[in-house]
Amino acid sequence: MIIDCHCHAGPGDGLTGPWDSDLSLERYALRARAAGIDRTVLLAAFHSDYAAANAGVARLLAAQPGRYYGFAFVHARRDAGRIGAVVRKAVEEYGFVGIKLHRHDAPITGEVCEVARRFGLPVLYDPVGATSVAQLLATQYPDVNFILPHLGSFADDWAAQLALIDHLARHPNIHTDTAGVRRFDLLEQAVRRAGAHKVLFGSDGPWLHPGVELEKIRLLRLGAGDEALVLGGNLLRLIGAVR
Repeated sequence: MIIDCHCHAGPGDGLTGPWDSDLSLERYALRARAAGIDRTVLLAAFHSDYAAANAGVARLLAAQPGRYYGFAFVHARRDAGRIGAVVRKAVEEYGFVGIKLHRHDAPITGEVCEVARRFGLPVLYDPVGATSVAQLLATQYPDVNFILPHLGSFADDWAAQLALIDHLARHPNIHTDTAGVRRFDLLEQAVRRAGAHKVLFGSDGPWLHPGVELEKIRLLRLGAGDEALVLGGNLLRLIGAVR
């Protein structure tokens, strides 16, 4: 089974760009199907109310049962004091299997990590290049699994990406995804040093083409077992503890 662990969808109300505007799945779904992608993790667009955005993602899951997973998007500062309630609704009513947050909104907090621990959820946190946070997350919350996407920096900051590889290799609970990673030699190094069990396939759809992103995994020329981990096995393992 091939699982894309990183695709945005649903309502957005900021209207400053595609990242906080309404995101249709129509074109992505056609491309993913053509590429042979079986399932996809959906994440909300940036939104002024992530409870409402998560509800929009939940409707997409309900419309195609078995095709999508959902991660609950939260704002670490704006949702402070109610993150547990937002996540509980997403897990118990919508069937979501993870938490998503972005340093563009606010840095990750202990409250988010405690909620993740309580529900047994992996946390997909985009540090926007501030990859040193991996050391704190790994040591203070060793029983919570974290995915720092884009090898730590969508902005193609090679120094941050190189630093994240060190954390991937040293800390059992720190993982990454391949979405939008352009420096292929660093992607190869991440798998070589940290192991295929620490890397997840992601596309950052609907903006990036899932077929193009998937081809990067094929070009790693991994053994069948390792490729299966990157293409879905790792995600299934990380969500297996959801309570």
